[in-house]
Amino acid sequence: MHEVTADISRWLQAGEPVVLATVIQTWGSAPRAAGGKMAIAAGDRLSGSVSGGCVEGAVAECAAQVLRDGRPQLLHFGVADETAWEVGLACGGTIEVFVQPLAPVLFEFVRAARENFQGAVRATVVRSAAAALPGSELVLREDGAQAGTLGSALDAAALLEMQRALHSGKSKCVPIDSTAGERIELFLDVLLPPATLVIVGGVHIAVPLCALAATLGYRTVVVDPRRAFGSAERFPHVDRLLTEWPDAALATLGINTNTAIAMLTHDPKLDDPGLLLALPSAAFYVGALGSPATNAKRRQRLLDAGLTPAVLDRLHAPIGLDLGGRSPEEIALAIMAQVVSARHARK
Repeated sequence: MHEVTADISRWLQAGEPVVLATVIQTWGSAPRAAGGKMAIAAGDRLSGSVSGGCVEGAVAECAAQVLRDGRPQLLHFGVADETAWEVGLACGGTIEVFVQPLAPVLFEFVRAARENFQGAVRATVVRSAAAALPGSELVLREDGAQAGTLGSALDAAALLEMQRALHSGKSKCVPIDSTAGERIELFLDVLLPPATLVIVGGVHIAVPLCALAATLGYRTVVVDPRRAFGSAERFPHVDRLLTEWPDAALATLGINTNTAIAMLTHDPKLDDPGLLLALPSAAFYVGALGSPATNAKRRQRLLDAGLTPAVLDRLHAPIGLDLGGRSPEEIALAIMAQVVSARHARK
């Protein structure tokens, strides 16, 4: 959702209605997975993407109709290999897109969850024999707060499925039965909070790394007690700047499974205390700058300080994928590539 949030907010503030198109299922090849979104406002203004080629053209035409009559539509596209490229699929496959009017109250509820770094899940009725139900929405936030309704007969059953989806982190379609015995299909759109990248050391690599992380939707935190390095002038767009010692800063940041940590100072006085806190934490990624020889010495120091070999094996060092680049921007790209890989559990 984050890729369309800014444009949606601007359109809503101007008092304009918005239509949201969401990929709900794919088979075969598709460039966007379930949950991919495109927002559409009057005047052929688009934000985000659901596929490519003429699929998006057809979705935009449908959105114009939905803007006029307010009725949601479920679109199905299926193509053979020889025509797939023309409609935005890499090869043969099918894609289903649900197009619906955006509910401003529910959008603000979801946006508030993201700003508070909470996950949320939207349940939308996408198939039902009851004409009044398609497009009905219920939103569940990670803290248990709810907004919207599918109807009193469906909410309880839907909430059970929503809790499971939020726990798994996977968006998907699920069938549920109404009290009248009718089979209804919901799309559960899991909206995870933005991941946080904590950069320890305001060195030259940190500047493009901070910018690249922000482009990928990460919340950024720069930590450096040296004011010449950790200054607002060097990092004007960072989400949070802490001029503290790394161990003190990391102890207060609330590191969790949605946190990545990049140690870039190349100074044991700064890196080692931070690593002693970062490596045993729940962070999904911890990396440290330095050559193989530097890392071997670092590893021995941390073993002597009490970390176990198993905990030390979590450390990505030398930091980043070996892309062969040497410039700060190329090293930043190598680091973010490794962070993204770790987040999605790729080898």
